[in-house]
Amino acid sequence: MPAPSKADVQAQQFRTLARLDAVKHHFDTTPAQNRFKGKVGIITGVGSQKGIGCATARLLAREGAKALYVLDYDGSTLDEFAHELESQHSGLSVTPITADASSTDAISSLCAQALKEQGRLDFFFANAGTTGANMSLEGLDEEGVMQVMKVNVLSCFVAVKHASAAMKQNPPEARGGSIVLTASVAGLRSGAGPQDYSASKAAVINLANTSAQILAGTDIRVNAICPGLIETGMTTFTFDRARERGTLGKVGQLNPLRRFGIPEEIAQAALWLASDDSSYVNGIALPVDGGLSSSLPVAPGQFM
Repeated sequence: MPAPSKADVQAQQFRTLARLDAVKHHFDTTPAQNRFKGKVGIITGVGSQKGIGCATARLLAREGAKALYVLDYDGSTLDEFAHELESQHSGLSVTPITADASSTDAISSLCAQALKEQGRLDFFFANAGTTGANMSLEGLDEEGVMQVMKVNVLSCFVAVKHASAAMKQNPPEARGGSIVLTASVAGLRSGAGPQDYSASKAAVINLANTSAQILAGTDIRVNAICPGLIETGMTTFTFDRARERGTLGKVGQLNPLRRFGIPEEIAQAALWLASDDSSYVNGIALPVDGGLSSSLPVAPGQFM
């Protein structure tokens, strides 16, 4: 196929940005439906104002959360964010926590704190993550690989272990709970990220599968979300370079929607999994990727 012309790229960029403006407007203006009314949640990876964690906290607050605990390794923005949410939503308590999401002590203490202060824990969103620095096998080393595994995999294991222990102590009217792990399409098959990152996200998906089985009979659901290419603080470099080159319209072109995504689109999936709207959904890996993972590589219009 001929390469797209500059005009084609500009037209695609215009369509993408217009569509994302519409998606953001929908996110910002849809009336609350109380899908998280009176519930208590913990979210990790909330430090970036452009991130999935922040978007999810905003959505849960709007949907009636009673209390949210927001955690990040870099807590420099958390106090201001907590104040913002509390000022916008009467009766909402937001507690900022600066801690390592992969720390057993930190997460066990936080789950116990939520249970002590609120009497229940309904939702844990293990969203903290990092990406590897090298795309090549030669550029990887053992220390870097294990750091990626610690941040991406151990944090999810610790979340499942301690959140489920807290949820088992919920009162009868709040029995069970929902644990959601942020994985990636890179964990489904190769081609979407560095080797260490992809392997770590495959492990996260398996944690969701196995944890759902291990927690059978508890009414605690464990699921993973697999985002595609989303503009967040972690992917800023990719998007900044595209803007500098005038090629933002090409970003995300490999999926059927022909565009990248924004954190609000992942937050909607997280809310769905957190709420009773998904009450019979358990142990799955949910791609939210514009259809990227729906197909093997194929030339458009050619299947032979």
